[in-house]
Amino acid sequence: MDKNTITGFILMALVVIGFSWYSQPSEEERRLMAQKDSIAAVERLNAEKAAIEQQQKAAEAKAEQAADSSSLFFSQRQGQEQEIVLQNNKVKVTLSTLGGTIQNAEIFGYKSRNHEGDVTLMTRKDAQMTFSLAGKQENIISSDLFFTPTEQTDSTVTMVAEQDGKQLCISYQLLPNSYMVNMQLQAKGLSGFFAPNTKTLDINWVDRIMQQEKGYDFENRYSSLTYKRKDKGTKNLSETSDETKEPEEALSWVAFRNQFFSAVLIAPQDFTDAHLSSTQETEKKNGFLKTYEAEMKTFFDPSGNQPTKLQMYLGPNEFHTLKAHNKLSQTDKNPELEDIVYLGWFIFRYINRWLIMPLFHWLSSFGMNMGIVLLLLTIIVKLLVYPSNKKSYLSSAKMRVLKPQVDAISAKYPKQEDAMKKQQETMQFYSQYGVSPMGGCLPMLLQMPIWFALFTFVPSAIELRGEKFLWADDLSAYDDVINWGKDLWLIGDHLSLFSVIYLVVGAISTWISMRMQQNQMSSEQAQQMKMMRYMTYIMPVMFFFVFNNYSSGLCYYFVVSSIATILITWYLRLTTDDAKLLAKLEAYREQHKNDPKKVSNLAARLEALQKMQAEQQAARKK
Repeated sequence: MDKNTITGFILMALVVIGFSWYSQPSEEERRLMAQKDSIAAVERLNAEKAAIEQQQKAAEAKAEQAADSSSLFFSQRQGQEQEIVLQNNKVKVTLSTLGGTIQNAEIFGYKSRNHEGDVTLMTRKDAQMTFSLAGKQENIISSDLFFTPTEQTDSTVTMVAEQDGKQLCISYQLLPNSYMVNMQLQAKGLSGFFAPNTKTLDINWVDRIMQQEKGYDFENRYSSLTYKRKDKGTKNLSETSDETKEPEEALSWVAFRNQFFSAVLIAPQDFTDAHLSSTQETEKKNGFLKTYEAEMKTFFDPSGNQPTKLQMYLGPNEFHTLKAHNKLSQTDKNPELEDIVYLGWFIFRYINRWLIMPLFHWLSSFGMNMGIVLLLLTIIVKLLVYPSNKKSYLSSAKMRVLKPQVDAISAKYPKQEDAMKKQQETMQFYSQYGVSPMGGCLPMLLQMPIWFALFTFVPSAIELRGEKFLWADDLSAYDDVINWGKDLWLIGDHLSLFSVIYLVVGAISTWISMRMQQNQMSSEQAQQMKMMRYMTYIMPVMFFFVFNNYSSGLCYYFVVSSIATILITWYLRLTTDDAKLLAKLEAYREQHKNDPKKVSNLAARLEALQKMQAEQQAARKK
């Protein structure tokens, strides 16, 4: 090799070495390359791990499928959901083939406040009913199964889950011209599937109750989970707070009740082991009121000889409608569905049932506006209690004309220690004239049950729903003439004009009442009652804040009732001659002046207390 060749190789080596050195990555570039290599390695590991997990899941699914293939109704656990519609002139009921139960109920003739069209009582999204049967090896849960509809008409359908000759059938029949759905559940060819002691079907029913009316607070106050105890009355869970109950008695039915509409599940073979709960919505005015849940058991025949019978009422809370549906019940005894309508307790319910409701429906039958119906109803009720009002007023008037003599008696006993003597002499004085200080109270107390009865009747009257009167667009909800859209303390987000009118009229009525009481009291009594008078004036203001969220129909009733009270008082004052009344009292006193000393029960008690007080003072002196 000559010198030039050696020199050429050396130069080539230097060029290669120099180029390699020049083109090598910097420290930052080497770091980035190392990071990319690490990421690539992690991605390869994740991909390998995912592939392994997918293989494991596929193996598990294959094993599960193999196990399920031997399970009862395996073929019914897969399918495509369909909707089945049953309809009459009252209600439209939608069932789903997935689960085989009612998913939706639309009540005809009642306008929805939430959407266009009629009231929707149940929806698939918010309501679910599940039937469960305990087997020896596994349980049958209706919500897991796809049913096949058979024998379908406009008002009937039978949902069947079948495999290898074994059947679970749920039949539905929407009765004509009614809100009642008959249901039957029956197992066929499954007697060996159940344990010998299996005698019950488990039912789980859940529904998130939609707000149906404009007034959230008012509707919530009159919505509750209500249940009927067998051979006993109804009870309900709290309307305003969360509550859970486990009734010990068998139940005839359970109602998921709104203010004006209810879904009622009726058990002709009774419900047992019931667990009932009502949970308030955490967010107010979100379109829902509360969530109801009912878990219970009912009769089940594993041999399939006798079906499990159930019924559902899906309709309005109208007293006579519910009462008419009692005849469609398959129960042995009257289910008394009308008890869903709250008419008050004890005597108030009887007054509403036999007085207020007949009058209301009689007036409604003439086709008048509901505002006029309430006006006439109030006037009729006022006329019925007029004798009581007159008696109460005359009792007050008698004390008013005798007030100068009573003031004279008070002046005779200025000392506090003589208070008992003063009271006794005053009572004896009233007795001589045939006047009882309590004479005006008793007639007023007799009117209170009617007042409370109307207070409970008006909010439950579905006939007022959607009825317009004057400026109110719905007598069953508040009349928000002004709405500022934001809740304020005490008053809420609106101002009701009827509640404002009640505040004014109530203040006037209170002022008249206080003037009457003041005119019949002695000066000392009037001074003692000064604070009470102030409290009485505050009452209309307190009721204003309460009634602002109440139904305009109820506020309107109170306005009319207060005006009627003012007019009756004015008429009685106008037709009462104090001079003639005093002359009658004097004549009574003269006529009975030779009678034995007449002492009222109250005076007798005061006399006994005076003797006891004198004995105690004498004992202390000794």
